[in-house]
Amino acid sequence: MDRIVDIATDGRHLSAYRGFLIVSEDRDEVGRIPLDDVAAVIVHAHGVTWSTNLIVALAERGAILLLCGPNHAPVAVCLPLDGHHAQNGRMRAQWEAGRPLAKQLWRRIVVAKIRWQAAVLEANGRPASAFDLLAKRVGSGDPENVEAQAARRYWPLLMGEAFRRDRDADGANALLNYGYAILRSMCARAVVASGLHPSIGVHHANRGNAFALADDLIEPFRPLADALTVRLMARGVAGVTPEVKHAFAGLIAIDLPGEGGVTTVAGAAIRAAQTLATSFQTGRAADLVLPQPPSALELAGLDSLLA
Repeated sequence: MDRIVDIATDGRHLSAYRGFLIVSEDRDEVGRIPLDDVAAVIVHAHGVTWSTNLIVALAERGAILLLCGPNHAPVAVCLPLDGHHAQNGRMRAQWEAGRPLAKQLWRRIVVAKIRWQAAVLEANGRPASAFDLLAKRVGSGDPENVEAQAARRYWPLLMGEAFRRDRDADGANALLNYGYAILRSMCARAVVASGLHPSIGVHHANRGNAFALADDLIEPFRPLADALTVRLMARGVAGVTPEVKHAFAGLIAIDLPGEGGVTTVAGAAIRAAQTLATSFQTGRAADLVLPQPPSALELAGLDSLLA
């Protein structure tokens, strides 16, 4: 029971029939999945309906239904009343995880982010040799704040010496904000669907942040939005238009290299969240599997989003 079903197409109907989750449109079946294989169903499309029988069938198997708002971020989750040993165990392990484990997990996340930044720079013909050295310098919990040191090198190389990362600015900054919002929602969905509490982070710990863990997990994925922003700016795009929103929404379906072959960005996020849950339970940071940096050829797939 490890499949996460993501409903992203408007107007679908979900029901249960003879042990299967049935997905239909206008009363025509468009897909079916064995209920015993389903760990979670994520709904972030509009006009989706479902039957009570399906919710009961999911609950009986310890699976959850996750509902998202217009911004695709989770807003509600339907959990089995009796609970499920796997989910209960994951959340308890997350809550009880000690600082040494959290610091080791954060180290792995920062290293992955820096290596992704290097991959994006290389794909755009920028020098990136220093980033390998920076990645090797990251200690447990990143006490030297190597993440910030990498950022100070990264942005001028990628965007030009005059660029300053400012969340309140227009132009490239506005594009980055929107791209990060898409990826953050993706990570939040993956975290909740994997049986973890999104507000309990390993590094981010603001009490008012309902998605602190998603803000941890997003870090290696951020350079994808950076790479797409560079391509959009090269085409003279400077505002968040409907076409730009559509391009960024397509990021989660881009192919990436994975342990078992090619996977999508969304699939990599789910894998990262599920293995993060495993890390909490085993106490081993090495169990966390983060997305591998893509090659220049793989990053060239972003061009398909600009058509």
